[in-house]
Amino acid sequence: MSTTEATNEINRLLARLTETWNAGDSAGYADLFTADADYVTFFGLHLKGREAIEETHRGLFETSIKLDESDVEPSIRYITDDVAVVVVGGASSVNGVPDPSRTSTVTFTALRTPEGWRFASFHNSRVIQS
Repeated sequence: MSTTEATNEINRLLARLTETWNAGDSAGYADLFTADADYVTFFGLHLKGREAIEETHRGLFETSIKLDESDVEPSIRYITDDVAVVVVGGASSVNGVPDPSRTSTVTFTALRTPEGWRFASFHNSRVIQS
């Protein structure tokens, strides 16, 4: 698989992340991660594994927080043909109103698996507004 094809697949994975979040699909969201993924939330909670990701997001998806589409191209750096570091900006709305206090930078480790690309790690860091 070429780097271009891999990049397209990782970008589709990022799009699915937003789609499943906004649809409130905790199982679909969790399926975007490896079974043993490390996931560090916006507030520093460390979730271990797909099951914990699904369980935690089930309740979160009942809130009015929705992800906004980023207009910034993600940074994708290949470590090997099957592993990439992905850095992307994150933004969200609460009750349909953009909330700049929730702006973040998200870092992923993307891994090519037999099921396709999945995220093996996720770390969400708040961007401090000055």
